[in-house]
Amino acid sequence: MERVFRIKLTPEVEGGYTVTVPSLPGCVTWGETIEEAKKMAAEAISLYLEDMEANNEEIPNDMNSLELSLVVS
Repeated sequence: MERVFRIKLTPEVEGGYTVTVPSLPGCVTWGETIEEAKKMAAEAISLYLEDMEANNEEIPNDMNSLELSLVVS
């Protein structure tokens, strides 16, 4: 089954990107480049989902989620 997860990449001062997965609390990883960060996120999500499945937890899916940026002055 294919699932969709939103990820957030935050550039770090020392370089690289911290990646969080909003719908999977505590699912955090890091990559030196955007491509590496995405690869690491896929691996972290897979491991997180394995644990959820082993514990018979419901797995979220961001397929229908919307994310917007709003600038407020």
